[in-house]
Parts: sequence; structure tokens; C-alpha cells
Amino acid sequence: MSTMTNSATFKLGDHTVRRLGYGAMQLAGKGVFGPPRDRAEAIAVLREAVESGVNHIDTSDFYGPHVTNEIIREALHPYASDLLIVTKVGASRGADASWKPAFSRAELTQAVHDNLRNLGLDVVNLRAMFDVHGPAEGSLDEALDVLADLKQQGLIRHIGLSNVTAKQIEDAGKITDIVCVQNQYNLAHRHDDVLIDTLAARGIAYVPFFPLGGFSPLQSSALSDVAAKLNATPMQVALAWLLQRSRNILLIPGTSSRGHLRENLAAATIELPSEALSELEKVAG
Repeated sequence: MSTMTNSATFKLGDHTVRRLGYGAMQLAGKGVFGPPRDRAEAIAVLREAVESGVNHIDTSDFYGPHVTNEIIREALHPYASDLLIVTKVGASRGADASWKPAFSRAELTQAVHDNLRNLGLDVVNLRAMFDVHGPAEGSLDEALDVLADLKQQGLIRHIGLSNVTAKQIEDAGKITDIVCVQNQYNLAHRHDDVLIDTLAARGIAYVPFFPLGGFSPLQSSALSDVAAKLNATPMQVALAWLLQRSRNILLIPGTSSRGHLRENLAAATIELPSEALSELEKVAG
């Protein structure tokens, strides 16, 4: 039974999903590499997320690699009919845990088939790797041609983009329909403000990664003050701010703890008053 009282939803491809979902990256080991410290807890987190109403899970076969997808299948297969699983291709992992571009036709095709071993591919995001740390210009045409062909074959249903610029999104739309964009964005990191509004007008979902700051969690006296006044945690307020920022924002906060999962999901019940929103503007970098 669902425990999320915020029923706000948004269309992602041909799925209607709740706007507060779950990101599986933290189910892998340290540095998103290798097995989890506690596999049983990882499985329990996934099952409780779905039981609590989550129907949008973000993952990738290069988390681990292969680890998170294997855990998702063990925990949730056969999948509920309303569950949307979104994966990413375009990168691979070295034996030293490094992140490497994987953009050739052979690499992209193999990545899709690797994901298919464990998941039904509702949405595949192509992650641009011209700069590992953020969007950088460069042509995605060849890679998108490969994914569009795989879509035509029926191996995937929808295509999204990750770590991309506005120009890359526009160019991609000339090759195939883009249903979502996944870039870094949070209360302090707001470089995509204009892009979010542009996508909202076009009905395209925006899925911020690192919604709570990622490897450097958000820290701000303004955030802490607002949280104290609302009897919430700073991270709950940061998630609530994103939900109120734009209706096309879909959240995928990750955790390997059921306790932390419950805290994240509770953010859907928080309505930030106007004075709190004004105070939180101080956090923007």
C-alpha cells in the first residue's frame, strides 16, 4: 500500500509516474563499484520503495557494473505493470573503477543487451561523456542513430539523454523523440533553470541527478533554518523544493537504507510556504 500522500504525477514516455521515485546507484559498493555491503538490505530497500508507491526506478548496468540491475531483478521481478525502469548507456567501467566513454555501435548495442538480461527496457538514457563532470558540446548523432535503430527493432521503448546541453537536446529531437533529460541540478546547483522551463513547456521530463548534492551533500544555514521551522530534515526540504520548482521534475534520490528511504519519501508531503521559498533562494550558487 502506498505511503506517499503527494499524488502528483507526470508522463514519462507512455508511463504516468509519481514524481518522487528512486535511484539505484547507491545499491552498488563504494564508488558505485562492486557488490553492496549488505545485499539483503539493498533488496529490502527496493521492495519497500515499490510497496510505498514508487513506480519509477533509475539504474544503469555500469553501476557495479551489473550489480544494481541484478539486485533489482532479484528484488522485484516479475515487475508490476505500472513500474517504469530507466537505465543509462554510453559509459563503461574499468577494472580500476574508472568511468570510460562507450559510444561505439558495438558498445551501445552490447550495453542494451546487457541491460535486457535483467530489465525490460522502458527508457534508455544516453549519457554524454565528452566531459565526465558535466555537459560539454559534441555530436551525439551517431550514438542516437544506434539507439533509434534498436528502438525501431523493439528492444527499447523510449530514449532519453543525460549530462547534455540544450543544443544536444535540440539536435537529438531531429533524430528521435526524447522523453526525458537527466542532468545535475539541485537547490545550490541551478545552471539548468532555463532548460527546465523549456522542457516543461514541451512536456519533457527533467530528472535531476545529485538532487541532494551527490558526493558533497548540500549544506546551508538557510536550508537548515527552513527545515527546523518545518520540523523536517534539510534533505527533505531540498527534495520538497525540487518538487515545487517545476511540475516536470521527477526525483530519483538514492539510498541503501530503509530508514533513509522513508525520510526521502516523506518529502512528498511537505508544502513549502512562500517565505520558505524566498529564504531558500539564498542557497543558490
